[in-house]
Amino acid sequence: MKIIIAGAGDVGFHLAKLLSYENQEIAVIDLDDEKLRNISSKLDVATIKGSSTSYSSLEEADVANADLLIAVTSLEEVNITTTIIGKYLGAKKTIARIKNPEYLKPRERSHFRQLGIDELISPESLATQEIGRLLNSNALTDVFHFDDGKLTLLGILIDGKCKLRDKTLLENSTLNPEQDFITVAILRNGQTIIPHGDTKFRVNDHAYFIAKPSGVERVLNFSNVQKTEIKNIMILGGSKIGQHTAKILSEKFNVKLVEQSREKSFQLANELPNVLVIHGDGRNSEIIEEEGIDEMDAFIAVTGNSETNIISSLVAKEHGVKKTVALVENVDYIHLSQNIGVDTMINRKLIAANFIFRYIRKGEIISIASIHGVDAEIVEFIVKEDSKITKKYIKNLKFPKNALIAGVVRKSDSRIPNGDFRIRAHDRVVVLCSPSSIHKVEAFFK
Repeated sequence: MKIIIAGAGDVGFHLAKLLSYENQEIAVIDLDDEKLRNISSKLDVATIKGSSTSYSSLEEADVANADLLIAVTSLEEVNITTTIIGKYLGAKKTIARIKNPEYLKPRERSHFRQLGIDELISPESLATQEIGRLLNSNALTDVFHFDDGKLTLLGILIDGKCKLRDKTLLENSTLNPEQDFITVAILRNGQTIIPHGDTKFRVNDHAYFIAKPSGVERVLNFSNVQKTEIKNIMILGGSKIGQHTAKILSEKFNVKLVEQSREKSFQLANELPNVLVIHGDGRNSEIIEEEGIDEMDAFIAVTGNSETNIISSLVAKEHGVKKTVALVENVDYIHLSQNIGVDTMINRKLIAANFIFRYIRKGEIISIASIHGVDAEIVEFIVKEDSKITKKYIKNLKFPKNALIAGVVRKSDSRIPNGDFRIRAHDRVVVLCSPSSIHKVEAFFK
């Protein structure tokens, strides 16, 4: 595919990185010399200095022959204008990053399609959705359901009480007599490990599993993780993400929102009738203590300051809050959550880039799940007739080493396959793979 990315910021860079693994023909347009130098020094992509709203810049990128034009600059109006012009000049598909959530309504989406924009992406709205998903995981570090829960991805922290600690996967096999779960990844000190039989679990590892419904309970039991019910939530920061998250969560939970600006507090109180809005500086730990942080089941920090979000989440954790989520702008902070005690750190730019990547990958792929901080994707395929994957037993497939077949759903039955399992047409197959191996894995399903 020939792909043009307008914007060399964090979203554009991460997206170009994901796509560059697949030898796509990529061109990146930006006005910032430093950003272009950074991206060209690290990735094999073409760079064009100029405005993406300029006909000459788009023509230099050969937009007339582009399969996809993605506009992800920080300016909404630039992205909208870029994609409209790009479509007019011949781009087959266009995606624009936007900030106004009203544009995501069905009627507005239809209007933008008429103008030539095929898909609209709002990092703020995607971050809100991700926060909602993370809250469903309760004490787990992450959870994602495939095929209505027939298979589940779940993550746990290996602490000093966990039965897995200091043992290899083979040594822990007695904990899994029914073979209803499989370890698919371990995140250790910011490094992703795709484990094998001799891989040993260590304290402070974040371990990720694919499990059948019965296996979910087994993982929770031996990992010392207990399911807890979330009722009370405190949100720090009345940003767009904070406002949208409070609005959605208040339909199911008791929500308090702490906002530093007095004027904005009154505005939010009017717009969020089911939310208790509190005017106060969340950087002062006494404020959140006075407002009952000890009684909260979840704490979500989404101010405009990453350090404030991290520190306040740690304070919440010290007060016994079961689930903490912190919004961070610096991509490098994502890995820190594994070491300092915040359950999950999210970055809206990475979420947006991953969402666009999944949009591009549509085909035999049914869904893609990203694990925060883990350099791998969980991909669900539906198997075609005569696919290469059906020709041999799994142990004889010569599947990529940095990929793992983790689960299979056949009709209404889910299975954790071993080497003697043979995949059939119409099976739904869940695979963990590094970004660099996705195209190799895809070849088995064509």
